[in-house]
Amino acid sequence: MFRLLCLLASLLLIPAALQAQESFEATAAPLAGSFTAQAEAVERLGALGDPRALPLLQALAEGRLQKQADGTLLIAQNGAVHEALSGAPAAGPGEVVRINNRVRAALRGALGRLQLMSPEEAVRAAAAEGLFRSRSAENIPLLEQALARETVPAVGRRMEMALAAARLMSGDVATRRAGIATLGASSSAEARGLLLEARAAGAETADGIDAAIAAIDGRLKLRQMAETAFQGLSLGSILLLAALGLAVTFGVMGVINMAHGEMVMLGAYTTVMVQEALRGIPWLAAWSLPLSVPAAFLVTAAVGVALERGLIRHLYGRPLETLLMTFGVGMILQQAVRLIFGAQNREVVSPAWMQGTLTLPGDVTVTQNRLWIILFALVVLGLTVAAIRFTRFGLEMRAVVQNRRIAATMGIRTGRVDAMTFAFGSGIAGMAGVAVSQIDNVSPNLGTGYIIDSFMVVVFGGVGSLAGTMIGAFTLGLVNKMLEPWAGAVLAKIAVLVGIMLFIQRRPKGLFALRGRAAEQ
Repeated sequence: MFRLLCLLASLLLIPAALQAQESFEATAAPLAGSFTAQAEAVERLGALGDPRALPLLQALAEGRLQKQADGTLLIAQNGAVHEALSGAPAAGPGEVVRINNRVRAALRGALGRLQLMSPEEAVRAAAAEGLFRSRSAENIPLLEQALARETVPAVGRRMEMALAAARLMSGDVATRRAGIATLGASSSAEARGLLLEARAAGAETADGIDAAIAAIDGRLKLRQMAETAFQGLSLGSILLLAALGLAVTFGVMGVINMAHGEMVMLGAYTTVMVQEALRGIPWLAAWSLPLSVPAAFLVTAAVGVALERGLIRHLYGRPLETLLMTFGVGMILQQAVRLIFGAQNREVVSPAWMQGTLTLPGDVTVTQNRLWIILFALVVLGLTVAAIRFTRFGLEMRAVVQNRRIAATMGIRTGRVDAMTFAFGSGIAGMAGVAVSQIDNVSPNLGTGYIIDSFMVVVFGGVGSLAGTMIGAFTLGLVNKMLEPWAGAVLAKIAVLVGIMLFIQRRPKGLFALRGRAAEQ
């Protein structure tokens, strides 16, 4: 009896299945016709919800849908051609089905409807984006159903925006107000544009649209301020890295090292060399940037030792001669790099974990490479403070700064401390070059743009003060970026320079002046 009932049920379902097959084929057939017939067929297929429509419409959108003389639809894929409805291999290729802008607009909406129920998160997100752009009141039920099933918050937010855009096109005032409220609660410039269009289209909801636009403008201004602050912190972190080594050599030793920018440049070229050396070793290539940090420190520290032992130690107490000599050394280093690597720019490829952008709460977008550079600068600052305060080298360096003669009588080799201090400062500059290589092209002139800024940071923060160097770097970075939208990059830098000059007139020793014997020398 049970088998008989199953047989009867299957016999009843066969005509329904055949009817559905004929309905789908009849709906898809106009795709081979005129542009108007194509657009209507695309809209019907999108509303039909049949999964067979998705590859058909994708082929049409991508230019892979073909038609034969009798109207049979074909799909070209991976060099083969098969019938679109039956899937059977085709005897040969047909004529490519052409579409116009109206059909493309219909395709965006239809593909969005069909992809909205996809099990893949990326496909659903793309579908919601498509429906947001091709907004139509007909999408409201479908979006409400998809939003109720959505479990991924990011995709759900895109569906909410698409649903709000669809409600904005509704003929019902209450539905439009619901869409306006959702769009007004966002901080999207696209939502603001939609509201402006709706504001021009009718006056029934003008009061709500005006309030929503004002709310979005306020959040956009806050987001812009947050992004400007991040850019200022990013610039400040670069200035901190570049000035940190100078704070050691200039602030502690009193040496005006005009070749400090070339130490930054040598660190960047060390990064290039490490990346080139590890390119043929796949398992190490991904670690080329972290390995470049100690390599750059050692290379520039060695150059710093050679510079201090060979030239600078003969000029202590003569700052003008030291300035001229280090300026000449910087030019020699630049020319040497040109002869070895050439004058053209070199690019350092960032690792995958430093690429792309990151969206913070409030839709604040930050680039990951600059975020990592900020963290790197803070880590380097912490290690520098730890080395000066908690190591024997730091103790001897502080003793020599306080009173060189007493330190020498206590058995401290002041000449060795000078060499190590200069090497330490140069090594920090080399690590700064590793960071700079991630945001700028590496060239022989790379360090020239950072030497003046580094001196400004050290003088503004207080000669010899690491805390002042940090505060000075981030302050100058923030002020510079806040002035750029109004004054431009060049005038903003000039304004910062003039401001520092006026500040030094009032506080010649900077924000944090040294105290004790070192300040009296």
